Amino acid sequence: MKLIMAIIHDEDVGRLITAMNKEGFQVTKLASTGGFLRVGNSTMLMGVNEERLDEALKIVHECCKTKKQMTIANQPYTSSPEGYIPYPIEITAGGATVFVIDVEQFHKF
Repeated sequence: MKLIMAIIHDEDVGRLITAMNKEGFQVTKLASTGGFLRVGNSTMLMGVNEERLDEALKIVHECCKTKKQMTIANQPYTSSPEGYIPYPIEITAGGATVFVIDVEQFHKF
């Protein structure tokens, strides 16, 4: 048994849960925040049998693609006498950060 812990962009949550459920995987969603822009993320927990690990990872990979988007650069933490003019920057958003963890025991009560 393996535990997949995937941190994904909120925009990909619905698509991932639907795809995982369609293939018979159960998913637990935890709301979380973080990253460069402090945008909404979700941490997905999925317990899978070792035989189906590659199948589950393929679904995560297909549902959580990175994309380019424009945003305004964060305001600096220090104050500067000449002021701050925000400017747009291109960033890569989305995708998934995935951890696969061995599970010693699994119980469902």
